[in-house]
Amino acid sequence: MLGRLLSLALAAAFALAVPAGVQAAPKSQAAPKSAEAAVAAMQPGWNLGNTFDATGADETSWGNPRVTPELLAGLRAQGFRSIRIPVTWSQHLGPAPDYTIDPAALARLAEVVGWALDDGLYVMINIHHDSWLWINSMPADHDTVLARYNAIWRQVAAKFRAASPRLVLESVNEPQFAAGGDDAALLNELNTSFHGIVRGSGGGNAKRLLVLPTLHTSADQAYLDQLSGTFTALSDPNLIATVHYYGYWPFSVNVAGGYRFDATAQQDLLGTFQRVRDTFVARGIPVIIGEYGLLGFDRSTGTIEQGEKLKFFELFGYQARLNRVTTMLWDNGQHLDRTALTWRDPELYGQLSSGWRTRSGTAASDLVFNAAAAPVTAKTITLNLNGTGFAGLYLGRAALRRGVDYSLSGDQLTLTGGLLTRLLKDRAYGVKSTLSVRFNRGVPWRLDVISYDTPVLSAATGTTDAFSLPAAFNGDRLATMTATYADGSNAGPHGWTPYKEYDAAFSPDYAANGIKLTPGFFAEVNDGSPVTLTFIFWSGATVTYQVTRAGNAVTGTAG
Repeated sequence: MLGRLLSLALAAAFALAVPAGVQAAPKSQAAPKSAEAAVAAMQPGWNLGNTFDATGADETSWGNPRVTPELLAGLRAQGFRSIRIPVTWSQHLGPAPDYTIDPAALARLAEVVGWALDDGLYVMINIHHDSWLWINSMPADHDTVLARYNAIWRQVAAKFRAASPRLVLESVNEPQFAAGGDDAALLNELNTSFHGIVRGSGGGNAKRLLVLPTLHTSADQAYLDQLSGTFTALSDPNLIATVHYYGYWPFSVNVAGGYRFDATAQQDLLGTFQRVRDTFVARGIPVIIGEYGLLGFDRSTGTIEQGEKLKFFELFGYQARLNRVTTMLWDNGQHLDRTALTWRDPELYGQLSSGWRTRSGTAASDLVFNAAAAPVTAKTITLNLNGTGFAGLYLGRAALRRGVDYSLSGDQLTLTGGLLTRLLKDRAYGVKSTLSVRFNRGVPWRLDVISYDTPVLSAATGTTDAFSLPAAFNGDRLATMTATYADGSNAGPHGWTPYKEYDAAFSPDYAANGIKLTPGFFAEVNDGSPVTLTFIFWSGATVTYQVTRAGNAVTGTAG
């Protein structure tokens, strides 16, 4: 009783902390009327990543705390209606032929599933990292893999046959196979076997919602068509298709010049939703994007510049609603602090939660740069209204004056020289003021007014294991880096492009006034061949630097 009272108290506290307009998901215990209705009721969803899917001894082995009822209550208070609980079974299985699941591990999972169901959430559980730990060896070890896979689902189906119909089962996460087999046929065999085992276990499993993935959970048309064939053969109205989406890869990790959410990245997103809609949703087969986000988040949520990141999630949320697709945010601990129960990036959560209901306006950038050594002049920003209406420009709570502080012509917002002069104050480097562009719906768009000068880089020495070049950023921010040899050919990792991967090959350290080049970068640099690095900053400034590797030693010179 005390635990449930704490859950209610925490939910109330969370309700005070979420953005205006966000409502707690209803605490419904009703059975779904159809697969389509259930999947609609699951929107939005969240992943309990790096917890039960950890390959260590228990749910805390990858650094996250034990799950509590308070966490689940807090999620529902913030509007989430479903939770995906990835489960890796390998470390909890006994030997062949029974492959008995450790009773304590299964009981703990059942406890957390029960808490979530009791709190009114839909819950999805699956077979997770086993996909690459052993299921991928199916081409060479078919019978053993299938026996082990079937044994897991027989036990899980038996454990949960009496559970609420809001418990959903997913056959396997991101299925993949080593070379040597017919991948489509192998996945069809797993999905079909899973379906037969669960349906044959009786009880609530006779009509339980079941989720089947494409190969790699990819939304490529060939993989969608393969899964569509499985749905046709099974002819079961309680099936759901699933794919994952982490964005256009160069943008998702900031490589190959993909540091902006440009037309190519946008079209990749639009194409994904169109294909799943045409292949499944239009035929009455519901779709869940079981994981979404940006791959660069695995290293740092700052891999993608904040404004570019927010534009991605704004369009993603709109397309999910437009195409009637349910989405589940991948969170391995980098988004929601599960101890403090706060969002590490409240602005991102604000955009996500707004996208569950409506569109928001954005802009070409969230950064307004002004050279400290130059006269202050008016600056024009292109707004992306996204069907909203402009409602004003604000400094804090104060509405700025149209015609005096700014002007608007169509989608062109111009900040006057007089306004910028006041905002820039002493012209010292950095963010001098933050403006808020408000629209008639959705969340505001932040504009940071920044004073800067061209960054200055200095000579340095170091090793391939630890090299950082001194950098006076002078208020600017690093967008990307290219690396080339004297003959113009590309240097370093991803040799097919001069643009290197943010965080993987290089990263700025603003606090320490330096730019780090990683061991991974130098591992693919020719010994003794000077490499010209060009650093591209968000102000538009570019600065060159030269590094030369000699064995384990590295020297760097500016200019």
